[in-house]
Amino acid sequence: MTPTRRYLDLLKSALLNDIYIENEVRLLYLFAMHATRGKVDFEVVRQIGKHIPDALAKAQKARLEGRPWWYWESVSGGNQKIINLRNGCEFSHTMIGRKRLENIEHCLDVIRAEGIPGDLIETGVWLGGATIFMRGYLAAYDLPERSVWVADSFEGLPKPSLAQDEGWDFSAAEMPILAVSLDEVKENFRRYDLLDDRVRFLKGWFKDTLPTAPIGKLALARMDGDLYESTMDALNALYDRVVPGGFLLIDDYGDFEPCRRAVDEFRQHRGITVPLQRVDWSGMFWRKP
Repeated sequence: MTPTRRYLDLLKSALLNDIYIENEVRLLYLFAMHATRGKVDFEVVRQIGKHIPDALAKAQKARLEGRPWWYWESVSGGNQKIINLRNGCEFSHTMIGRKRLENIEHCLDVIRAEGIPGDLIETGVWLGGATIFMRGYLAAYDLPERSVWVADSFEGLPKPSLAQDEGWDFSAAEMPILAVSLDEVKENFRRYDLLDDRVRFLKGWFKDTLPTAPIGKLALARMDGDLYESTMDALNALYDRVVPGGFLLIDDYGDFEPCRRAVDEFRQHRGITVPLQRVDWSGMFWRKP
C-alpha cells in the first residue's frame, strides 16, 4: 500500500471513529445503565469488547454502512423497552459509513485519472466529515487547482414547508444532534490540519445560498439534505454546474422517501436515463453523461 493510500485509509478510520469505537460503546453502556437505573460494572467499562461483544460488533458492522446502532434493549418485569441513546454516544465526524466514504474516494480517483475539471461540494455536511475527506484527498494527491465547498445552514435542517416533506421534521427542535455550528465544523477541519482558503463555506438555506454561490465547474456534487425541498434545491442549483463526466452522489436515497422522490422527479424532468448505481443500503450515485 502506498503512503498516500495509507493516509487516506487512516483518515477514513479517524473520521468514522473506528479507531476508538469502543469508547462510543462504553458511553452506550454507561447511559443505558443510567436510563435503566442499573449498576455500572467498571470491569465491563474497561473491557467492553469482552463483556458485551454483541454491542461492539453491532456498532462496527453499522459503521460500515452508516446504519443506526445506538439503541439499547431493556427488559423489566417482562416488558421490553428500546432506548435511543444517539445523543449520548455518537461521536464520529461523519455518519455516512465507510462504504460511502470509499464511494467518494472512487469518484475522485476517476476524476483525477481522467482529468475531469471542477471543484467538489457537499450540501448538508453535519460535522464536516465527508468534506474533510475530500480536502484530505486533494492534499494527498497535491491537487491545488480544486476547492471544496461546504454548504449547510449550520443550524440544522429546516422545518418542513412542502407537502412532500410532511411528517419528516428533522429541525433543531426535534433533532438537536443535527444542528452543528459553522465554528464547530471549522474546528474539525482544523484538527485534521485541513482548514485553508481552499475550503469554502456557504452558510444558509440552500435555496438562498446555492443559486448565487460563486461556484464555477463542479467535478463532484454530494447531496445530503434528507428532505425533498433540500434535495431539489441542491439539484436545481448545482446540476448544470457539474461537468460531463462528473459525479452526483445522493446520501439519503434509500433511507428517506422525500429525498428519493426529489431525485426521481428531477431525473425524469431532465430526461436523465443513466442508471443510478447503489453504494449501500442508502447511498446512490450516477455519472453525468
